[in-house]
Amino acid sequence: MLSQDLQSYIDSLIQPRNGLFAEMEEYARLNGVPIMEPAGIETMLQLLRIQRPEAILEVGTAIGYSALRMALALPETKIITLERDEERFNLAVDYIKRAGMQGRIIQISGDALELEEEAAGHGPFDTIFIDAAKGQYKRFFELYSRYLKPGGMIITDNILFRGLVYNQEADSRRLRSLVKKIDEFNRWLAANQEYDTVILPIGDGIAVSKKR
Repeated sequence: MLSQDLQSYIDSLIQPRNGLFAEMEEYARLNGVPIMEPAGIETMLQLLRIQRPEAILEVGTAIGYSALRMALALPETKIITLERDEERFNLAVDYIKRAGMQGRIIQISGDALELEEEAAGHGPFDTIFIDAAKGQYKRFFELYSRYLKPGGMIITDNILFRGLVYNQEADSRRLRSLVKKIDEFNRWLAANQEYDTVILPIGDGIAVSKKR
């Protein structure tokens, strides 16, 4: 991950969000809702602007922040997003409606591990964005990558997990177990011969995997 001074400098160059996005960021901060860090989401959006996907599958809606940022950056793109937490799902419904994006963002409620058939009905996808339960990343990847178009891209967030995957300083057994699973996923992904993968030490770490 970047040094704190360098990260602070990069963050200082990112233009502040206004209106609904600022409100969502503040809600996430006050309520401990995980949304992408500024440098991470700006990097992802730039990759998507270059790729210009027609359809994106997002595994992990939370309150709809990333889905709305993608929808705004990509006005021709359809986004399918999955979320199992009922309270966050309902908040996302409200935010997406307020943004007038309900026609382009299709929300599906439930556990992503149980929604394959319903999500697949909206595919295939040019991009899959994984930002849900970290311990299930490999299962999410294996489950939904079969609906990725040839040459498509899978973006996975939080793969450095606050630096714990490489400094191994987790202070609880549960956290150490989660860190171990993320590290195993990273190593599996890097060795996966069906994808060319690069890990970007931006935000909380992003893996970008392009299907060969």
